[in-house]
Amino acid sequence: MSDIAKLTRCSFCGNHKDLVKKLVVSEDAAICSDCIDLCNQLIIDDSTPLEVTKETNTYDPVGIKEYLDEHIVGQNDAKVVLSVAIANHYKRINNPPTDIEISKGNVLLVGPTGSGKTLLAKTVAKYLNVPFIVSDATSLTEAGYVGDDVESMISMLLAACGNDVKLAEQGIVFIDEIDKIARKGESTSITRDVSGEGVQQALLKLVEGTICRVPATGHKKHPSGEMIEVNTKNILFIAGGAFVGLEELIKNRIKGTTMGFGAELKKSDDASTLKNINSDDLTKFGMIPEFIGRFTTTVSLSELDKTQLLSVLTGIKNNYLKQYQYLFSLDGIELNFEEGALEQIVDNCLKLKTGARGLQTEIEKTLMPHMFYVHKYKENDIKKINISRTLVLEPNALI
Repeated sequence: MSDIAKLTRCSFCGNHKDLVKKLVVSEDAAICSDCIDLCNQLIIDDSTPLEVTKETNTYDPVGIKEYLDEHIVGQNDAKVVLSVAIANHYKRINNPPTDIEISKGNVLLVGPTGSGKTLLAKTVAKYLNVPFIVSDATSLTEAGYVGDDVESMISMLLAACGNDVKLAEQGIVFIDEIDKIARKGESTSITRDVSGEGVQQALLKLVEGTICRVPATGHKKHPSGEMIEVNTKNILFIAGGAFVGLEELIKNRIKGTTMGFGAELKKSDDASTLKNINSDDLTKFGMIPEFIGRFTTTVSLSELDKTQLLSVLTGIKNNYLKQYQYLFSLDGIELNFEEGALEQIVDNCLKLKTGARGLQTEIEKTLMPHMFYVHKYKENDIKKINISRTLVLEPNALI
């Protein structure tokens, strides 16, 4: 190949001059405009120091809980336990001891749907300004089977922080629906439990701390693909699940300890049953002891009552009422809910047992006709909408 032919292609990426915007040529080498832009960006990235918004001394459990109180209603005990666990975890990372090794304390959140498990983890990550991802345990399978293997969670975390390994290694992974990977039964089956106990076994080393090799592209592993090594030792894993049926196991255990002559039979309190949870209850539910042992802090959440749901609807930061009032304000319309309407929305959620998560569904159902005809409202110079209890019960009553 002649010298002229060599200089018609970029010496770095190999693209022909016709495929790039500009090709800068010297005696022995050539570089295209795309490679120049890439080099400039690399220099900028290396010269920009990592911004740390939270110093070590701000990892105060009281400060974390106060922030959680602004965004999440109720669950006071859960907030206290979670705040202490989070503070200790990041103190350990930022002040590594030289003479001892402090074990990581992952967190298990147990509570009914709509009680705030995901929101607790997400809000903590926002406060700490660390990378955060939510992974659904139901999509995970044992390595080698159809579905996502457990290392896909680390790929998601790495992608969330732009392939910055140092940031990823201090992030938070929330594993939702963790109760769905409980083993299917006590008896031995002729088929492998690849989406239940198999996933729990696969998660053991990852949750405890290991070197995980994940593809740089964020896609499936390929023998010839570039791999990135991520140490999960300092990644905080928070698992959450509703554990439907666990309350009955706890009740039976408590009931069994109060039987006998002269024993006092205590009335079962459904609201506080989960507070009596222990590792044996989780093992009977279908979680293997080794997996439970990796989650040293177990936090139980209670179902939200009517007053708390009303506060979620109207009181906390970023509440649903303000969100929809803003959407209507973009069209110059003021949206108001009567007290009876708000109570009816909450009653609907309590009836369906959907918790705080169901509030948005009920509001959407109520406002759907009005959002659909919002431009007609503008044409008819309607600038205010009042939602009554009747419109919650019959959303199409005035349409």
